[in-house]
Amino acid sequence: MPESMVRATIGNMKRLTVELIPDSELGGYTARVPDIPAYGEGETEEEAIADLKEALAAYVEAFGLDETTARLNPPSSLRQLDMELEDLVRA
Repeated sequence: MPESMVRATIGNMKRLTVELIPDSELGGYTARVPDIPAYGEGETEEEAIADLKEALAAYVEAFGLDETTARLNPPSSLRQLDMELEDLVRA
């Protein structure tokens, strides 16, 4: 299943890009902010984002706001590509 990107406001921090990754085998979602090693999980997108907020708060508490903010690098561009993975192996 393709990953979906959504925008969410987390705490008093600036607007962050949150990646929501559906689990096609077990159900539910994983939520993450690119460049920060903190993850949230839940049965719904909202539960995964709520869990991510807790993980981000713990990360900020452990490493500080300056370190956390310094890790944030917005993607320069996001694109959808249609390709057959098998073609990559044959190339």
